Amino acid sequence: MSKEKNPILKHTNGLSLEEVNGTVEVPKGKSFWRTLLAYSGPGALVAVGYMDPGNWSTSITGGQNFQYLLMSVILLSSLVAMLLQYMAAKLGIVTQMDLAQAIRARTSKALGIVLWILTELAIMATDIAEVIGAAIALYLLFNIPLVIAVFITVFDVLVLLLLTKIGFRKIEAIVVCLIFVILFVFIYQVALSDPNWGEVIKGFVPTHETFAKSPAIGGQTPLTGALGIIGATVMPHNLYLHSAVSQTRKINHADEEEVASAVRFTTWDSNIQLSMAFLVNALLLIMGVAVFKTGTVKDPSFFGLYEALSNPATMSNSLLMGVAKTGLLSTLFAVALLASGQNSTITGTLTGQVIMEGFIHMKMPIWLRRLVTRLISVVPVMICVMLFSGKGVIEEHEALNNLMNNSQVFLAFALPFSMLPLLMMTNSTAEMGARFKNKKIVQLLGWIAVIGLTYLNLIGLPSQIEGFFGDNPSAMEITTADTIAYLLIAAVLALLAWTIIELYRGNKRVAAANAELVEEEFSED
Repeated sequence: MSKEKNPILKHTNGLSLEEVNGTVEVPKGKSFWRTLLAYSGPGALVAVGYMDPGNWSTSITGGQNFQYLLMSVILLSSLVAMLLQYMAAKLGIVTQMDLAQAIRARTSKALGIVLWILTELAIMATDIAEVIGAAIALYLLFNIPLVIAVFITVFDVLVLLLLTKIGFRKIEAIVVCLIFVILFVFIYQVALSDPNWGEVIKGFVPTHETFAKSPAIGGQTPLTGALGIIGATVMPHNLYLHSAVSQTRKINHADEEEVASAVRFTTWDSNIQLSMAFLVNALLLIMGVAVFKTGTVKDPSFFGLYEALSNPATMSNSLLMGVAKTGLLSTLFAVALLASGQNSTITGTLTGQVIMEGFIHMKMPIWLRRLVTRLISVVPVMICVMLFSGKGVIEEHEALNNLMNNSQVFLAFALPFSMLPLLMMTNSTAEMGARFKNKKIVQLLGWIAVIGLTYLNLIGLPSQIEGFFGDNPSAMEITTADTIAYLLIAAVLALLAWTIIELYRGNKRVAAANAELVEEEFSED
């Protein structure tokens, strides 16, 4: 009798994250706080993406260059994130499909493959930032050579394998603990700096100067600083992830009240966790203003920030100077960086599984999925380290920082293709039902957010492409970069039009199928 084959790569078209879907029990008829505790967790997995290493330098540099002017951008970005994540969670709970599954069910196979590749590139771009962040943290904490540190990041797959054995609820708890580590580090550093809280609060009110094209400080204007913060905050993979992990709670979908309760408590969880992410990003910007003397952070890379935190001369007051001498500030910064990288590892892998299963109906073991993605992401980092290692420490550090910043260009491509379908589907009665479709005010705010973010991402594309040519590109290189950017913008707009047309037709099919079902039930009665 031959053994049954168990292929590594399998075809699947089942529930989203099937191993954990509907596995977490929630209490019935208990107090608000007891019920909220049972629903708490998925929001933390999502919030991780809003405080990953990609956010750090943009917020700190924004504070160094423009004081508290960009605080309002962090606030607006966080509010938009809350709105989009609410829609994503609601889509998952009501339709019992994640965003990738919902898009694929209403579009053609060809478009599904294109969107899958685009989203994979965005995840790999995010992973490059995680590799760089984790490798640098290992280098700073343990003096491990960067080449070896990069290789060590591959072995976080073993940590992930261990986590898959202990249960999803414990994974959520670990992520929450790591978030609190990050939060503690920055609260401690900001508390020592004693910032001007009146100016902080004033910074939350946007003015015409917030998005101005001048003055330019350190090669950055308020507009480019704002675009950097927005680009590092709202990421496409978080929408796919939330629509999947929101389905881990066990509820009776035949009971509309129970579904409504799940949406309500999941929204509370999401908003609380995203408020923590907002607090982290706000603390990072305050660090740039209050922890360091204005203009002293010349190098906004992780290396530069670590060195600045260990240098009493860059500190803004005598208390910070004394602590900086001990090396505590810089060590805590590196610990927070490592915690952030490990958090992103967990959520990035889950998202990769969601989009692969949703878009192309293929499934592989979670450890293999992580290993493949990480190995691909390690390649450009290794090439970068090896090319610049012989040219000096400063050149190596600058090259890694530029690689991390340039890799984020893929996020600008992928974001509209997650936001727009999400908004269209949650606006639809056919998809969500009359009770759960977006209210008029949510629809209005949704369209403003989606159009605004798409515009800002695309308008910032020329400068991002110029970044591939170094800090001082020639006139010819700028022209080349702008030409490439405009061709890419045209391609994005064409692909968006294709996506909208197919989703519109798909929605019509769903509406027609629903009408037929109602008619059949009526005729049977």
